[in-house]
Amino acid sequence: MRIPFIKMHGLGNDFVVLDAREQALPAISSRVAAALADRNTGIGCDQLILLEPSESADLKMRIFNADGGEVEACGNATRAVALLHGSEGIIETAGGMLAVSPRDGGASVDMGEPRLDWDAIPLAYPMDTLSMPVSWEMLEDPGAVNVGNPHVVAFVEDTDAVPLDRLGPEIEKDPLFPERVNVNVASVESRSRIRLRVWERGAGLTRACGTGACATAVHAIRRKLVDSPVTVALPGGELEIAWQQGGTIRMTGPATEAFRGTFDWEDYA
Repeated sequence: MRIPFIKMHGLGNDFVVLDAREQALPAISSRVAAALADRNTGIGCDQLILLEPSESADLKMRIFNADGGEVEACGNATRAVALLHGSEGIIETAGGMLAVSPRDGGASVDMGEPRLDWDAIPLAYPMDTLSMPVSWEMLEDPGAVNVGNPHVVAFVEDTDAVPLDRLGPEIEKDPLFPERVNVNVASVESRSRIRLRVWERGAGLTRACGTGACATAVHAIRRKLVDSPVTVALPGGELEIAWQQGGTIRMTGPATEAFRGTFDWEDYA
């Protein structure tokens, strides 16, 4: 059984997109998702994206990280799917309904309101998510934000000086985060610009993370370090994030279709 796929990326954060809206596909297990995502023996990607019909939106998007685990949200993938959709619409995700507006070479996405209460992150026990009384080596006084998925954000002088490949997996699986966590290290360069690196749960170091950019911008605005809108510069490129207290987050940035192909389902089932 040959299955068509679309390879896409947002700032280098890459996806394999499978479209099951008109023709149903076999069930996607975590094992199949991980096999397709494998860069040596599969197609290779950070996330596998499955598009399905939705009763309450224009389409439904399911997201599987490279380790096969299904997650709630992916900002970069949402822009990519908006590009495929081709017009304004609503995308259903496990993290909520997202309004999208395609633009030349990318899209603008209403990511919804950030969740800031400790039990909405979620954390294992109550604490102030604006200034958490925890640290991991040089990562001190972090904050936590849920943008459809959980993020912890720490500000540092130099993001490149942080051994995120070592600290990322340790923090991701810290018992403080019962659903694991995405780890963001950021440097504020001006009132309008943040530099960011992200360790993504289930995917590892990534060239870009849309929800990470949103969470980091929200945390920086809450701490009055930057103004909205703010440019978030990641290794793969830049995103513009706008947010006002009590409102929803607007993320704008590029998305690209790389190529299309097919694979034999039996090779990965």
